[in-house]
Amino acid sequence: MDYYGFMCFNFSRPFAAQNQPPMAYLGLDVKALSRVALGVFVAMTGAFAQTTTAPEPTAVPASTSASSSMDSELFFQLMLGELNVVGGEPGAAYSIMLDAARKTRDPKLYERAIRVALQARSGEPALQAARAWKQALPASREANRYILQLLLTLNRVTETLEPLKSEIASTTITERALTISSVPAFFARVSDKKLATGIVEQAMAQYLDSAQLGAAAWGAVGQMRQNGADSSGALEAASKAQAADSTSDAAALIALPLIGAKLPQAEQIVRKYLQSNANVDVRMDYARILLDAQRYAEAAEQLRVVTTNKPDHPQAWLIKGTLELQDKKTDAAETSFKRHIEIGQSRSSTESNRGLVQAYLSMSQIAEQRKDLVQAESWLSRIDNADEMIIAQSRRAAILAKQGKLEDARKLLRNLPEKTPEDARQKVMAEVQLLRDNKQYKSAYELVAEKAKSNQDDHELLYDQAMLAEKLGRLDEMERLLRAIIAAKPDYQHAYNALGYSLAERKLRLPEARALILKALELAPNDPFITDSLGWVEFQSGNLPEALRILQGAFESKPDAEIAAHLGEVLWVSGKREQALTVWREGVALNAESETLVETLKRLRVKP
Repeated sequence: MDYYGFMCFNFSRPFAAQNQPPMAYLGLDVKALSRVALGVFVAMTGAFAQTTTAPEPTAVPASTSASSSMDSELFFQLMLGELNVVGGEPGAAYSIMLDAARKTRDPKLYERAIRVALQARSGEPALQAARAWKQALPASREANRYILQLLLTLNRVTETLEPLKSEIASTTITERALTISSVPAFFARVSDKKLATGIVEQAMAQYLDSAQLGAAAWGAVGQMRQNGADSSGALEAASKAQAADSTSDAAALIALPLIGAKLPQAEQIVRKYLQSNANVDVRMDYARILLDAQRYAEAAEQLRVVTTNKPDHPQAWLIKGTLELQDKKTDAAETSFKRHIEIGQSRSSTESNRGLVQAYLSMSQIAEQRKDLVQAESWLSRIDNADEMIIAQSRRAAILAKQGKLEDARKLLRNLPEKTPEDARQKVMAEVQLLRDNKQYKSAYELVAEKAKSNQDDHELLYDQAMLAEKLGRLDEMERLLRAIIAAKPDYQHAYNALGYSLAERKLRLPEARALILKALELAPNDPFITDSLGWVEFQSGNLPEALRILQGAFESKPDAEIAAHLGEVLWVSGKREQALTVWREGVALNAESETLVETLKRLRVKP
């Protein structure tokens, strides 16, 4: 058991409360246990004789054997201690072990006394033993570690400064940076983060200006500040860590979680770090942050660098392929997915298997887009993961529907097994999506409405019901459902956006529509589809220059057929008809079946 192992113990009760039930009560033979303990102990004392630091030599007769009277006394003392442990008397055992440790100054006996105390969940006696060990052997790093961890576990944070400084000072110069970097982990479970941060900053003070250790020290300080929700303080520490060593991971690791928290300097720190460092993990984390912010082009660039510098990184190829497929770069996506499959098949792990499922689904989608339904089914047949079966069968159902076998597709989904309530929900959602894709809006509405009756707190179900109500022209019901979602889940941006867009589309209550969409953007600042809605409400309000500016930004951020429909119409009405035709052609190339685009071109009588 290492010194981190203490964290699983409850130190709240004294020894007296820790006595275990009598062995007879547990159905155990006390004498047999005693014999076992004696056998274990004899084997242990053989090793003890080899390692114990002997007490000061005393005069003994020349005829005295290796088993002196002192050895015998110690032997029986330790045996008695072990028997007390077996017999459920940890208090007595602890006293015996600690007394033996003090007599011999042997580290193993001090540690044994500490473990007996821990076994009894008694933190204070364990700490006393650790301090006795440190007093007897001041240079013992292990004793100091026990003191530090016990103090933290007992939440006596104010007493940890000296042990912490000693822990760092006791390492070699080459190990010290790593030890400093691990300090925040020591304090991870401390409740008073501000107090812990102050202790760590005091311990780091002598290293902050060090050429060798400055980056690690500021990194530890920054991590502590970040754990205490002091974002500006963490950012200051990250900046100083980078100034101390621009190649150190410390600054970037602190800055990464701060990106998007209205702290632009955080991203500057990460980008500066990546200019001179090929740390794949940091670059992948940055790419994921960009993806979450829907900054797809920038994320794709980071993934390109990763796959160039580390071509055997499977996750990078998978995400890269997903972005390429999203951007309709089918051939490039196919190459990326095949590379991921090649790497993933050579490895065996839960992550690899999950990635392969995603790649197979995407390859099936590509084949389906190419009208090669046989190949699409072939890719799906490779999926044998039960947890992913609903997704795989949903794709199979979509293929059947494209072959005109919609009822067979519905039966396929309904016959899927249900192990949990979530499985049942996913089956319904898959069937609803199947019906929606095939423009069976009434059947889809009835299915989701029935499921929503018993799941009124499921905002996603209610949202789907609202969108299907709109398809059926039940606009009052749509608005009622969306307002119910907003009331129950005020941070659900899709409800604000859908209601605002619906009002704008019908030129109703445009100031309210704008307010709803701006609220959605506040919740999801970089969502190009919400930005598109804002552009559309400006167009419907007659603000053509502003609408054009907003929609051009949305289309640049996310080339999409629906956004192309709106941008093209604004250009067309603004007299920029050649530009409008160009945008519409791009939209058709992206998705010729987009309802919004098809309706727009039909209404304006345009053939791009």
